[in-house]
Amino acid sequence: MTTSTERTILLTGINGQVGFELARSLQGLGNVTALDRSSLDLGDIEQIRRVVREIKPALIVNPAAYTAVDKAETDVDAAMRLNAEAPAVLAEEAKKLGAALVHYSTDYVFNGKKDGAYVEDDAVDPQNVYGKSKLAGEQAIAASGCDHLIFRTSWVYGMRGKNFLLTMLRLGAEKDELNVVADQIGAPTWSNTIATLTAGVLSQACAVESDKAGGDGGDWWRRNSGIYHLTASGATSWHGFAEAIFRLSSLEKQPKVNPIPASAYPVPAVRPTNSRMSNEKLLRTFGLKAPEWDQALRLSLAC
Repeated sequence: MTTSTERTILLTGINGQVGFELARSLQGLGNVTALDRSSLDLGDIEQIRRVVREIKPALIVNPAAYTAVDKAETDVDAAMRLNAEAPAVLAEEAKKLGAALVHYSTDYVFNGKKDGAYVEDDAVDPQNVYGKSKLAGEQAIAASGCDHLIFRTSWVYGMRGKNFLLTMLRLGAEKDELNVVADQIGAPTWSNTIATLTAGVLSQACAVESDKAGGDGGDWWRRNSGIYHLTASGATSWHGFAEAIFRLSSLEKQPKVNPIPASAYPVPAVRPTNSRMSNEKLLRTFGLKAPEWDQALRLSLAC
């Protein structure tokens, strides 16, 4: 039986917001082989196969993705390659190895027209190329038959990379007044929250695999494989998120934040009006609950 110290975990995209946090949160769950794009370029399908076959991981954790939502509208091939074809290959290789795959998806697989929080079984209807590419990745993983967990998250931010939080802090230091969309609702989710909850789920799988009473890790994966929503608790608008950022930040001068409709800020990719997703399945299955979005924001700014 494989123990946590013997298990090899292949982690992609370690320079990204979520990958950076996962490189730390996964410690203790196995021998983490953490790769950046220079070591594993998910745009190179043959390299993916070669690297996975060389490392022979028991678990693949894939936070790497094409995340330039507006650019994807004209860069369709690259978005599909990274968000659909690469996960499909990772899933195929995982299946051959008898390994499991953890992958991350998005609220953008929904059209945003539901009145209330989306659950995992709601009909998908992505409205932009990014959402379509992420949905194709989900479907390819499920079709592969490999053991897998797909975590759909939303409005990801952190203290590195490119995200709404860092953009607001930069603009807030430069401008006296900002216009921010107020009619799109979702859950701003700290990258650390995603990594911490992922590790919490995987620790349960590890506990079963290491159970000397004869626990069957494969049975755990067969029971629990599927899609789970994983976001911060609660919801707000982009405008509410911006106001909270400035209220909790250390900026000497607070800019005025004006609420505007999405129609007043046209962008190439259509965004869902409602991005709220229910985490009840995550809580029911694994007993894990995400912190409220504003509590997590306060912690992120204190780090």
